[in-house]
Amino acid sequence: MRFIITAQSSAEKTATDQHPEFDVELFKAYMRFNEEMHQAGVLVASEGLNPAAKGARVAVDGGKRYIVDGPFAESKELVGGFYLIDVASLDEAVQWALRAPSGSRTDDVLEIRQLTGSGDLPPEILQLVTEAAPTWSAAWQSLNANKSQAKGAC
Repeated sequence: MRFIITAQSSAEKTATDQHPEFDVELFKAYMRFNEEMHQAGVLVASEGLNPAAKGARVAVDGGKRYIVDGPFAESKELVGGFYLIDVASLDEAVQWALRAPSGSRTDDVLEIRQLTGSGDLPPEILQLVTEAAPTWSAAWQSLNANKSQAKGAC
């Protein structure tokens, strides 16, 4: 099962709390955690996200997309980064999250959500996926099948 663990500030933080000085030892702790998950074979991806002001927003109104003007206000609910992991269960994902370093002030809250896999969809929806996106769906379903077989072999 694949899970995304997103990191964000707690609701109590203010916009000025969001930019601490760079802490070399804390940064190394994050990298060691990435290394540990990588060596355990569970880490698919891990990235930090740049501030929202460096991004863009596209909204939809009446079926039409348009660019929302920025710069964007600081938000206490912006995701600061993520870990994408492949583990056997939600409990295992929680155990990894409990071991994650913290202290950057953008990782006070870790939210864990399971990604939708091909086994989570009814056959009629899988058929629609296959018809609409044949090459992507083959790769996606193969990824899900390979991980399931590898986990079952352990």
